[in-house]
Amino acid sequence: MKLSILTPIYNEGKTLQKVIDRLLSIEFPTEVEFVMVDDGSKDDSAEILDAITDPRVTVFHQPKNAGKGAAIRKAAELATGEYMIICDADEEYRPQEIPMLLQPVLDGEAQVIYGTRTFGSHTSFSYWYVIGNRGVNLVANILFNAYVSDVETCFKLMPTELYRRLNIKEKGFGMEAEVTAKLLARGYRPYEVPISYKARTRAEGKKITAWDGVEALWILFKIRVREGSRRRPPEPLESHAA
Repeated sequence: MKLSILTPIYNEGKTLQKVIDRLLSIEFPTEVEFVMVDDGSKDDSAEILDAITDPRVTVFHQPKNAGKGAAIRKAAELATGEYMIICDADEEYRPQEIPMLLQPVLDGEAQVIYGTRTFGSHTSFSYWYVIGNRGVNLVANILFNAYVSDVETCFKLMPTELYRRLNIKEKGFGMEAEVTAKLLARGYRPYEVPISYKARTRAEGKKITAWDGVEALWILFKIRVREGSRRRPPEPLESHAA
């Protein structure tokens, strides 16, 4: 199988090179490609991306900023791997843990994998950020009669075909809630793997706000009403596990 790592970038010049270096140095158990979409950055992110010479990397420049969801949508269009995972360029997540998330797929145990964050005093952005995250999880689990520990995690690994089928519409951070809601509504239950996490501060470039949490709740309710919550198993997908 081949894994596509999709990276949305918007004004991440301070951390982008480090993340790229870490991604390219990882020894993956499968063939891998990196699809990096610059979402109209106004700093030096575009220049950093254009300097990459690794043939495994595909770079695309959005003409203007359209949001994380729009950048991932474009990356998913360009991806050629059977599986995909989203990896932000902000150093909050550890790219070297991606092979750990891939292992349940290779073992034939699951097709949809979530990297679940554990918040602590040295890793969380703020108390209210953690409470808001837990609130979104609670609402999602009640609405879809599921138990997902981290709806908003960036590390979502799944078949590329499945992601495209979800037809994600949200252009901004709301895409995280939309992905989870549509998976749960269609009978998919993510296999969760604990991961490391260290939130940035506003000064370091943290972009998500309290309004994004409110928007996530609205998206969850909207999809629950529109798509319901299926009791039957999800549609089978062709297995590409090695």
